[in-house]
Amino acid sequence: LIYKFNVSSAVIFGATGLVGSHLLKSLINDDYYSRIKIFIRSEINITHSKLEIINTDFKNLDNIKNQINGDSCFFCIGTTKKNSPEKSEYQRIELDLPKQIAQICKSNSIKSFVYVSSGFADPKNKGKYLRFKGLVEEELKRLDFDNLGILRPSFLLGDRKQFRVSEKIGIPIFKLLTPIFFGSLKKMRPIHSKLVANAMSNIVKGKLNKITYESDEIVKISQY
Repeated sequence: LIYKFNVSSAVIFGATGLVGSHLLKSLINDDYYSRIKIFIRSEINITHSKLEIINTDFKNLDNIKNQINGDSCFFCIGTTKKNSPEKSEYQRIELDLPKQIAQICKSNSIKSFVYVSSGFADPKNKGKYLRFKGLVEEELKRLDFDNLGILRPSFLLGDRKQFRVSEKIGIPIFKLLTPIFFGSLKKMRPIHSKLVANAMSNIVKGKLNKITYESDEIVKISQY
């Protein structure tokens, strides 16, 4: 894949997380990106001439609306029911926040939007996590960005700051089963968070036409 040189600006939501931290480092070291703006709640120990850091609690998006600007937006914020035990707060982070950020991006003429969803996301799923991811996907498609990338990774590998019981149990099992995951089952193989980050950037740089990428497809485009 050949990229045309282009001085591009990027916005990242979730730059301190498992995928976002890899993405931030990748973009900083990539000449394709001249300016990177991140919106974060927690402290981050990175400084760079390209980087602009905006601290926010994401409670009042009107306060940061005019600052959400650039050529591309990468969204990789997520939570767990343990970290957000209140139903309203869990829905705000997993469903309302990404939809609202995407709507602001569209109104601010951001051309590309790349979103980390989940394998088996489905707006009709009975489970809130997969249902919310599916509903966000529907809204992103409705907004009709010039370039939209929806990534559906399987279990994410990497050094996660927070302990997650489901991944602690699920990842070892899925690793053992990986040799038998062929064909349509390839998308169930665990994937390293760094590969997801690489794929996010490549979707923008390559202006890829496909919208939704299952986990095995993410691996392929991460290597472009």
